[in-house]
Amino acid sequence: MVVAAAAARRRRVWRWAMRAVASAVLWTAVVQLTSIAGLWRPRVLADCWGGGGSGGAAAGLAALAGEDRTAARLSPLALVPRRVYRSNGYLIVTCNGGLNQMRAGICDMVTIARHLNLTLVVPELDKRSFWADPSDFGDIFEVNHFINSLRDELMIVKALPLKLKIKTRRRLYSMPPISWSNDTYYLKQVLPIARKHKVIHFNKTDARLANNGLPVHLQMLRCRVNFEALRFTPQIEALGRKLISTLQKSGQFVVLHLRYEMDMLAFSGCSHGCSGKETEELTRMRYAYPWWKEKEIDSEFKRLQGLCPLTPEEITLVLKALGFTNDTLIYIASGEIYGGERHLAALRAAYPKLARKEKLLSPGELRPFQNHSTQMAALDYMVSIASDVFIPSYDGNMARVVEGHRRYTGFRKTILLDRVKLVELLDLFQGGKLSWDEFSAAVKVAHQNHMGQPTDRRAIPGRPKEEDYFYANPQECLGSKGGLRDVL
Repeated sequence: MVVAAAAARRRRVWRWAMRAVASAVLWTAVVQLTSIAGLWRPRVLADCWGGGGSGGAAAGLAALAGEDRTAARLSPLALVPRRVYRSNGYLIVTCNGGLNQMRAGICDMVTIARHLNLTLVVPELDKRSFWADPSDFGDIFEVNHFINSLRDELMIVKALPLKLKIKTRRRLYSMPPISWSNDTYYLKQVLPIARKHKVIHFNKTDARLANNGLPVHLQMLRCRVNFEALRFTPQIEALGRKLISTLQKSGQFVVLHLRYEMDMLAFSGCSHGCSGKETEELTRMRYAYPWWKEKEIDSEFKRLQGLCPLTPEEITLVLKALGFTNDTLIYIASGEIYGGERHLAALRAAYPKLARKEKLLSPGELRPFQNHSTQMAALDYMVSIASDVFIPSYDGNMARVVEGHRRYTGFRKTILLDRVKLVELLDLFQGGKLSWDEFSAAVKVAHQNHMGQPTDRRAIPGRPKEEDYFYANPQECLGSKGGLRDVL
């Protein structure tokens, strides 16, 4: 009897233990599934919360203005489960260029590291270019969010382990990956090097990954990094939201990315509209920077090819021709305009409601960002994404990355200027060969299909520089009605 009773007690204890274990396993599964669901929504349906399309885009833009800070964070409520894999080594990257060139480069570097099963060290930013901005990654983007939001894809660390750090001080394998390379190049050419040296350093990150021909999951990861993982710091976001809120209180507003800055004009050799003294200054600057390889440049030839930014005087005529009235609120997203008020006079006379961050914010608010061009550019980026209309005068990195982001948030109106056609029309009008009505009608016709509508990204095999940029039209991540492409 005693033995039987003891056996019965053991069975009851065993059943109780099994039920407890089963309950714990079930609860753990529920928590993990909830966590994954929280990640999946921003990752694949970032602009379609609540069912979709334009409604989700509106929510995202409201978030930028500070109306919904939770939505603006684009982050899961819980940490996503970590992906466990055997790392093939560490990847160190040194980005080059301005904010948006580096932004695209970071997205590519994350994608490459994931493809090769490498551990990525938080990217180093460019401190040696024309802007000489000392900002680190953490001065612009939230480091912990960047690491944690991608932990289900790859391991990202803030620094190398001490032993490897000491080793790389003596010797570090450094290389620039071949531009516009596909996934096979990295598997066959780069991965063996990484395995051999354990640490590999990419000293250039601009355009190192092909626009086209990559597996969809890699293209989707590029989007995820760009639209979710790269979150500006709270300081930048707060000030950016204040700018947006201030502008929106006055109604709709247009952002004009007026790329008429000294570095752009010197680098491109574009001097149309400049005085002889200004042209000489720009030429001296171009020769002073050894990494700007092209020195002797025919400015007028480049302008006729559409390779120069429109001047403020030219953009004034274009805005009028497109039908923007003189009471339009225009925010100028740029650094210091070359020539200052002399070149801005025509634009200001035609559009008195010109706004800039330097006028909308107090000196005290901007002081922490002074001499940090990338942080100032981040403010302009936020305003550009939230604007009712975005118009770039030149298709540089900011123009193209903003274009793609606006497509992602619901194909918001982005007027992509056809500079070849515009230069032709401007010269005809200013030469007296076209009336104003003829000029205005021709400008409108030329741009009726250049408003940021859904379109296929143009691929040109063997000529990647001439094809459409992935980040300007990340079509693998987009849907025809403003949501994400149906790939599930």
